[in-house]
Amino acid sequence: MSATEKPLTDTYKSISAAAQGSYKDNGSKFLAFAFPVETEAQIKTHVDALKKTYFDARHHCYAYRLGHTGAQWRANDDGEPSSSAGRPILGQLLSNELSDILVVVVRYFGGIKLGIPGLIRAYKESTLDALQQATIVEKVAGTHYTIRFPYEGMNNVMKVLKDLSLEPTQQQYDLECSMQVRVRLRDESTFIERVTKAGAQIGPKDTSTPII
Repeated sequence: MSATEKPLTDTYKSISAAAQGSYKDNGSKFLAFAFPVETEAQIKTHVDALKKTYFDARHHCYAYRLGHTGAQWRANDDGEPSSSAGRPILGQLLSNELSDILVVVVRYFGGIKLGIPGLIRAYKESTLDALQQATIVEKVAGTHYTIRFPYEGMNNVMKVLKDLSLEPTQQQYDLECSMQVRVRLRDESTFIERVTKAGAQIGPKDTSTPII
């Protein structure tokens, strides 16, 4: 397991809404923006929007973590010395055990070079300020399954869903019935075993959007 991953669990921490922070040092101004995100497409949208809004800033550095283990991540220095910007931002996400989160720090240069230690401190402190303004929430990871079964097996399948407190969606009832259910990771093996015994076929699964 890498340093950017948490032990396997289906609950993890993120933030509920966007938040902002800031830091100043020797005339340089660092504006930090934290966003809850779940896809790289959302990340690109936020980064592009900030680059457009703060087009006159010298740097737009960022880091993100995605997924319930935080295994998907990136740190970007955007022209700052290597590991002086993106890594300090990422370090705050790691120390606060947050995932499904993006932090972008916009820097306006004040005319005085801060040096590597100064940059690391500035990106760390501005990120921390944004995170302190955010509301931390617990999320639950899970998977969407499509199940299909003959109409006469309805009662058996619905009993399994009721026992596991699963709410079906996209339900279709005919000679062959189908529906989708979202199963949290800790219940997956039990769900698969029981719904199969109930006579249902399980379709392709996709990692789902986590629940707050």
